[in-house]
Amino acid sequence: MKKVEAIIKPFKLDGVKEALSSIGVQGLTVSEVKGLGRQKGRMELYRGAEDVVDFPPKVKLQIVVSDELVSQVVETIERVARTGR
Repeated sequence: MKKVEAIIKPFKLDGVKEALSSIGVQGLTVSEVKGLGRQKGRMELYRGAEDVVDFPPKVKLQIVVSDELVSQVVETIERVARTGR
């Protein structure tokens, strides 16, 4: 058994969940997290005032699968959660 962890954008969660289910993954744990990477945060307007979002919201997936499914799970998450950026 192996544990696979992935951090993805929240809007990709439904697609990843469906794709993992289609390859036989029976369960996963989802946590809301915040983090900073290549994005370096962004500016948002809130009630007319600029606000810097340093830690954009993300979703962390934790999946425990048999050794045989690990590469298939990783490839599926990479394919479905990829944003092109």
